[in-house]
Amino acid sequence: MNIILFGAPGAGKGTQAKELTKKYGIPQISTGDILREAIANQTPLGLEAKKLMDGGNLVSDDIVNGLVGTRLKKADCEKGFILDGFPRTVAQSESLDKILENLNKKIEKVIALDVSDDEIIERITGRRVSKKTGKIYHIKYNPPIDEKEEDLEQRADDNRETVMKRLEVYNKQTAPVLDYYKKQGKVFNVDGGKSLEEITKNIIEILEK
Repeated sequence: MNIILFGAPGAGKGTQAKELTKKYGIPQISTGDILREAIANQTPLGLEAKKLMDGGNLVSDDIVNGLVGTRLKKADCEKGFILDGFPRTVAQSESLDKILENLNKKIEKVIALDVSDDEIIERITGRRVSKKTGKIYHIKYNPPIDEKEEDLEQRADDNRETVMKRLEVYNKQTAPVLDYYKKQGKVFNVDGGKSLEEITKNIIEILEK
């Protein structure tokens, strides 16, 4: 079961990936996590990525593809994996196909979580973090019961302007990636505006068809 979870920032990919990991015992692979791990372990690719990031530059496709390729060779990926937030460009999709071909694997299904831009903006701009505990709340969907409102703060990049920019980049870069997998007949759309449980149920139905 080699799958990609697709969706805009705030669409719920990470949440769904955790549910699927629990059910199927296959790892969630997020490029952010891989990068942090490579930097912490000071691997050659990690050091190279750190140098770019420290200089305020984006990490190149070559480095990201290299890190993903290394991660997919690990033993815990033998029964499958869930890619979360990768690939983001058609070039990355093509590289991923080559990496998997060398491992005698292929992407089986791409689950696209459909959430409207307005809903994404509301989800992200409503997020608040507790200064005391680091727990994440939402002023509408998950307000704190036991903490004072003034203890909560909004992350700097959770403001409306930043979210809209991220969505713009996502919509420009990502539509072609979905087309790439649609041509292979691998894309399955799920309504990401439903409850967490309903979304998980819909994804499982698709995966077990």
